[in-house]
Order: sequence, then structure tokens, then C-alpha cells
Amino acid sequence: MCRPRPGQQTVTGTATTRTDDPERATLDKATAENFPVAPFFLPRAWRTDLMAVYGFARLVDDIGDGDLAPGGADARLLGVSPERAEDRPALLDAFEADLRRVFDSTPRHPLLRRLQPTVRRHSLSPEPFLGLIAANRQDQFVRRYETYDDLLAYCELSANPVGRLVLAVTGTATPERIRRSDAICTALQIVEHLQDVTEDLGRDRIYLPAEDMKRFHVQEADLATATAGASVRALVAYEAQRARDLLNEGAPLVGSVHGRLRLLLAGFVAGGRAAVQAIAAADYDVLPGPPKPGKLRLLREVGVTLRGEG
Repeated sequence: MCRPRPGQQTVTGTATTRTDDPERATLDKATAENFPVAPFFLPRAWRTDLMAVYGFARLVDDIGDGDLAPGGADARLLGVSPERAEDRPALLDAFEADLRRVFDSTPRHPLLRRLQPTVRRHSLSPEPFLGLIAANRQDQFVRRYETYDDLLAYCELSANPVGRLVLAVTGTATPERIRRSDAICTALQIVEHLQDVTEDLGRDRIYLPAEDMKRFHVQEADLATATAGASVRALVAYEAQRARDLLNEGAPLVGSVHGRLRLLLAGFVAGGRAAVQAIAAADYDVLPGPPKPGKLRLLREVGVTLRGEG
């Protein structure tokens, strides 16, 4: 539902990389996402549109993280010279320019051409797509967040637009559902940050608010150790509770819809809850690697969420 990022909790397999087909290489990563992107039980039209949205979100994240397939095919498609193929801000600028063509002409990149019928079918606006680009542009220059409110503002760009697009594609967007969706997406983004403290630090990024690190007497060097000390664990527990509260705030979204969409949204909420429980089961030591919930725990959480419990 929210910002894609492969490699943490594999759903159906492992992504493949094909430098000769950048569109396929990006879409293949859907198999390694935290949650199924367009599960089989959804109507085919929804699956098509959700995969189009996924392709956009996955590619913009890959540009922002420097994870494009080698060879520069995406840069060429976007009209970026080989000399600037590793220049992330330049690639993001070119990608934004191509996104704008989705709304008034013909885009260059095949993933954006795939997105165009979805945009037209559902009268989607540029704003959520521009938000995801802005989040990745921000990642190039902002590597620390002073306050929790600063982090929430980042999540407003990096995660919430995808949930809003899911509601738009399924024709279920209302102001109240959008508010609930935003809470879920922000929670999932915070959980991802907690799972990926070590990976993010390797990219010189810290998504734990600096004011909270000070409160719990955590230094940046404490995040670079093999296992977490008591202060780091207390900090992670504090942030995990924030994510849990947001998931509970957003959970009524599930009961507000019906049919297959209800199952899909329950899976997102349940995935977040199960991940928080996995972090707690690891005694909040996330530094050795992301704690992962088992399938049984995830299925139990789906049941709890569908029943409106928890």
C-alpha cells in the first residue's frame, strides 16, 4: 500500500535483474516486496492499475537510492546523458519532467507509458506522484531528522501518496478514508525505518528523530554496533509504540470497505502489526538485521484485523 522497498519480507520469491529491459527489471521487484503489490484475488483491472502505480513508485525509489540496473538504460530512456547517469538529482529532475508528460503528451519511459492509461482511467492528479519524487529528492540532501514532526512531514511525501493512490484506483477515496490511510502508511514507513536502521546508516541516513535520540541518550555511534545496547532498544521500543498507535488509528479503514479490497487493506495493517511484534520479539534489537514475522503470525494478524480487534 505504501512506499515500496524490496528485500525485507519476501512474499513470493526473489527479484531478478535484466539490464536489457528496465521496465521488466523494475516490475520483477514486486515479488520481493514486504506485501503483495497486486495479489491474485483482486479484479484484473485493479491489478493492472496497481502494478502501473507500483512501477512508478519502485522506479523513483530506485533512482533515489542509486539502485537502478547497471548499464544506464533508465537514464537513456529519460534523456540523461551517459556522463550524468549516476547523478541522482539529475535523474529525478528528468523523471519528473517525464511524469508531467503523462498528463499532457507521451512520456519517454515505458513505465510511465504504462502508467498513463491508469491516470486517465481514474482521473489521477500529479500531486501524489510528485510527492514521491519530492521524497526521493529530499533523501539526497536531508539525512537526519530533528523532530518527530519533521519525520511525519517526510512520510507525508514518501509513504502517504501510495495509500491515497490505492484508494483512488479502487474508487473508494473519501476524506475519512484518506486520513486513516495516511496513518497506516506513516506507520508502515516508521516500521520500515526501524527494521532498516543498519542499512540506512550505511547510506548515511538516520530516520530516528534526533530529539528522541537525545532523550534516550543514544549517539550515532551506538547505531553502528553489532547489537543494540539498552538505550538503543528503549528508543526503538518508543518508536515502535508510535507505529503501533498509528496502525490502530488507521485500522478502521479496513472495516469501512468491502469485499476483496477489505482483505487487501487488512493485509497491510496486519503486516505492520506483525512486523512491530517481530521487533518486540527481538527485544527491540534491530541492529543485526530486520526482525521478520513468520507467516503464521502474519495470518493471525490478518484475522484479528478483519474482526476489528487489536
